Amino acid sequence: MPFHLRPFVAPFLARHEPEVSLRHNLKSGIGAFCAVLFLGFMLQRTELPLLIAPFGASTLLLFGRPSSPLAQPANLFGGYLIAGLSAYIAASIFPGVLWTTAVSLGVSFMLMTFFRVTHPPAGAIPLIAFASPVDVLFLVEAVAVGAVTLTLLALIYHRIPPRQTYPSPPDP
Repeated sequence: MPFHLRPFVAPFLARHEPEVSLRHNLKSGIGAFCAVLFLGFMLQRTELPLLIAPFGASTLLLFGRPSSPLAQPANLFGGYLIAGLSAYIAASIFPGVLWTTAVSLGVSFMLMTFFRVTHPPAGAIPLIAFASPVDVLFLVEAVAVGAVTLTLLALIYHRIPPRQTYPSPPDP
């Protein structure tokens, strides 16, 4: 790279995440694998749409960054609950109206940040609710079941060595 471009490019290439051990990386990947596999088995048994993209992103937080504020149970449940209810209410009042997707997402974001339960993967729920043929109430049910399942799996999994504290203790 030409020398004169380095000051402009360097901030975009800088790494802000701390390094983690290979052991942690392997355990995180295995945890995410097991969680998604378990959701797949549950999908076959219940026919709930449990293999949705936001749950993949949630597993990354729960198993890869369990100490992140965004991965805590209150954030997982609260984020998905707010996004699901927002999508359900918007779809009930304005069924099939495209702009309500944006309203639902904006309301979800405002409520998650207001209640301090931000969970970025949950932001996709309004988009899924309006873009998929699945009934929105059925999707909200699936989101609730998936959030409970992922949290329980994370609680169990982080007790396997090398142990990690999950959920994180509250700030004093």
